[in-house]
Amino acid sequence: MPPSFLAFDFGTRRVGVASGNTLLATATPLNTVQATGDERWRQIARLVAEHRPDALVVGIPYHPDGAAHDNTHRARAFGRQLHGRFRLPVHEVDERYSTTEALAAGARDPDAAAAALILEQFLRALPNPTVVPTPASDDDAAT
Repeated sequence: MPPSFLAFDFGTRRVGVASGNTLLATATPLNTVQATGDERWRQIARLVAEHRPDALVVGIPYHPDGAAHDNTHRARAFGRQLHGRFRLPVHEVDERYSTTEALAAGARDPDAAAAALILEQFLRALPNPTVVPTPASDDDAAT
């Protein structure tokens, strides 16, 4: 069975979610979690239990010049929480323009579509699509 992933386009009010695997290196938008606090985590836990991914991918936003901002730090914290709650590898992907691309493509659910773009970017960059990669440490560059 090819490695499978859930990807997240983190936002403070909404979190887009997509799933995919390495077989075709494509992703499918699932839905957008529009909850906060414990309810947000309950909905994400249901998706993790349903899809049983081998690893998780989180889009990390940056300014166009590559500088970090408040949401960069929030998204990275979200990724650490995912790892802590689900004990799965978590990979970070630079997602500077994912929502803009999803909107330009006419997505009905731009947050979930952005998560799919994030996951496809990650899948295309895998050196060996049959192996679940080990995430970079906090001291290394993000995957």
